[in-house]
Amino acid sequence: MRTTPPNQSATTMSDNSPSVPLADFVEPPNPTEDEPFVPLAAPSKMNETPVAAAATPASTPNSNGTPTQAAAPVAAPAAAAIATTTVAPSSSSSSENSIFSILYTVGKKVAIVGSIYLVGYMGWSVAWLIAPVILSVARDQLGKTSAKKRDIAKASALACEKDVILARIDELPAWVYFPDVERCEWLNKILKQVWPNANHFARTLVKETIEPNVALALSNYKMNGFRFDRIILGTIPPRIGGVKIYDKNVDRNEIIMDLDLFYASDCDINFYLGGMKGGIKDFQIHGWVRVVMKPLIRSMPLVGGLQIFFLNNPNIDFNLVGVIDFMDMPGLSDLLRRIIVEQIGAVMVLPNKLPISLSEEVSAVALKMPEPEGILRIHVVEAKDLMKKDISMLGKGKSDPYAIINVGAQEFKTQIIDNNVNPKWDYWCEATVFIEMGQFVEIQLKDSDDSKKDENLGRASIDIASVIKKGVVDSWLTLEDAKHGLLHVRLQWYKLTADPNDLQQILLETQLLRVTSMSSAVLSVFIDSARHLKQARSSSKPDPYLVCSLNKQKQQTAMIMRDDSPVWEQGFTFLVSNPDNESLNIKIYDQKTGNDIGQYTYTLSTLLKQFNMEVIQQPFQLQKSGPESKLYMSLSLRILKPGEIDKESDALEQVAALTRSSSVKTPDLTVVAPPAFKDPSQAPNKRQSTESPISEEELAVPLKISPAMSASTSSEKPISELAASVLTHRFPDTSSTAGEHGLGRMQMSIRYSAQRQKLDVTLHKIVKIPLRDPSNIPDPYVKLYLLPGRTKESKRKTGVIKDNCNPVYDASFEYLISIAELRQTELEVTVCTQKGFLSGGSPIIGMLKIPLDDSEITTPAGLNTWFDLQPEMRHE
Repeated sequence: MRTTPPNQSATTMSDNSPSVPLADFVEPPNPTEDEPFVPLAAPSKMNETPVAAAATPASTPNSNGTPTQAAAPVAAPAAAAIATTTVAPSSSSSSENSIFSILYTVGKKVAIVGSIYLVGYMGWSVAWLIAPVILSVARDQLGKTSAKKRDIAKASALACEKDVILARIDELPAWVYFPDVERCEWLNKILKQVWPNANHFARTLVKETIEPNVALALSNYKMNGFRFDRIILGTIPPRIGGVKIYDKNVDRNEIIMDLDLFYASDCDINFYLGGMKGGIKDFQIHGWVRVVMKPLIRSMPLVGGLQIFFLNNPNIDFNLVGVIDFMDMPGLSDLLRRIIVEQIGAVMVLPNKLPISLSEEVSAVALKMPEPEGILRIHVVEAKDLMKKDISMLGKGKSDPYAIINVGAQEFKTQIIDNNVNPKWDYWCEATVFIEMGQFVEIQLKDSDDSKKDENLGRASIDIASVIKKGVVDSWLTLEDAKHGLLHVRLQWYKLTADPNDLQQILLETQLLRVTSMSSAVLSVFIDSARHLKQARSSSKPDPYLVCSLNKQKQQTAMIMRDDSPVWEQGFTFLVSNPDNESLNIKIYDQKTGNDIGQYTYTLSTLLKQFNMEVIQQPFQLQKSGPESKLYMSLSLRILKPGEIDKESDALEQVAALTRSSSVKTPDLTVVAPPAFKDPSQAPNKRQSTESPISEEELAVPLKISPAMSASTSSEKPISELAASVLTHRFPDTSSTAGEHGLGRMQMSIRYSAQRQKLDVTLHKIVKIPLRDPSNIPDPYVKLYLLPGRTKESKRKTGVIKDNCNPVYDASFEYLISIAELRQTELEVTVCTQKGFLSGGSPIIGMLKIPLDDSEITTPAGLNTWFDLQPEMRHE
């Protein structure tokens, strides 16, 4: 080993480098010199010194207080020198090591078996066996911990400060991660000062809002009598990890800020459930809280009110104590935990807000009436390659997957697909979006299990702001917290307008979508108060609460104790399928007796005729109540309108949007009849479209429907008839030829809806099936497969028509498939006869293979053609 000359070290090392003995570092050997022989044991001893020496200068600060890497170039040659001086073991030594390892393994097993035999032979206690096992496990864990610490120390010496800090600390304040989030220690100091006084506000909020809702939810599980007894928040205040102020895309009449809230309390909360007493300790909550200050006014305090809410469901955890501690187990504990989380969400998670009025100048309607920004239409199509969670006799089985979709406090759940790791749900839902910035669509996949808790299969999230920007998002998402799996979702954004002329357009689009649960409008309801309700009991005033219902949707206000003129000041939103034929039903009940003490029905078609389609703080005479009983409420109706499509979005999203827009956004609806063929035999290789009931000699004539005619037609006919008039395709009843191969001809309609992610195939009829034996008339039926693959899931089959050479089926089939897969798929159509099996011949009459990459398939009208049947083709 050679040392570096002193004069050389003076020129190569800076003045700020740490004083490290130069003899501890090794230069790489000179290639021109002979390499010295090093014994086999030498590298292991030398390998320890350079690593320790390299770690020390890497973390040593210089005179300016910053780390220096001056010794790193010296440590690397040292490691290289060690690597170059290692001598490969000889064949004899390797064989000796192999024999020794075998002997050691055999001896170890003999010792273990012998010790067990000795304990049994001597009749000793089983503790003689357990104690060594415990010591062995503890020794292994200690060794792993020490090795992990050494690895961290080595990595820390080579990594930068930022990576080291992020790796060693699980949760840091938000301002560390996000550059637009600022520190707010001043706010934490204010919270610490006012926290003792916040206990009174929290007690009122919990008793009046959360307690009755929790009690109602528990009563559904036959657990009655829930009430809070003592609520003490403790001395530890919430901590704000960072604050973000929005200064772009914000109304000048409001201030918006997001707070990163951490709350790990030392609270003392007691409650009763029936005759049992329990408590909640160590309550923790973490999430992003949005504070909206609106409207801004010209008098003190300059802000009219506050709206406080969580953007998404926060992380909540707590411990149960007392007699109810037996519920802190899987199942019952999850039930109580879920109910408490749901009720917190019902108060402070979007679309629910906690409004606080700060000035009498601002009305309750301006602060508390819901103001949705738009509707997000979510289509959970399918998933692929999910994890297998079920255990079968042969090992790992499949899963029973379902999806849970969360947008704030709004939750939707798909159906359960049994025994399938490639499920196709085709599930549609709509979420009301109140805030465009900061919200996410969160999707969790779970495996349903009746005997134990449902297991996670992965999760995915989508930023709603990106969907609003693009208009349509159609993509496969890689699942997080899962070893593998993909999720196919499609989302479309709909903004809201106050123009009633937009209603027919969205109604037509919804009808073409053929999903009955989709909406065309949003109704916002603000229940202010009621006056002079009738008495449900002769001895005291009623305990009224109000229930709003529209179709299957129900919303309920809080209960007001002993008051015949209650003030609720609560707002709700409802999705409306068709405002022309729907009504809002309102009923007021007395909680103790359950009697109806007033009701009112408002027809939404009258709201379409109001200015700006809204009614503000109007009194309505209650029915089945007192003569002076009135309800004060505000109503606002908004029509859905598709958001603008981003031109820079993905190609698949553009195709999906164009398919939708060409069918519903065109001012003039044009139905073009392509030129029909005179004689099919003249062009056997071409598809002949016959979607219009014109004679074969006529040419294509464009038929235009003006907007006025469209409006008048839709007002006289139901929207279903209007849609059917556009989509119904008629065909000639006869054909004069049996096709190119003499096997007959088939009439088919093929249409792909990018919005529904569905392929619709309609088999109308077959003509001119050859009759080779008059005594053996075929019994034809048709089978369909998607290629490549020919899987059982893609198989479709018509019924059998007895003794017929010109069968008419008019059978429709659907395939759930993405547009990307459609481009690479073929449709295999096989015409068979049931008598072929009995006669001993082939049952196949003819076949077709239709590529689905034809652009005409994705048009609103679809592909409507005759096909010549071809001879039987072998499967590839």
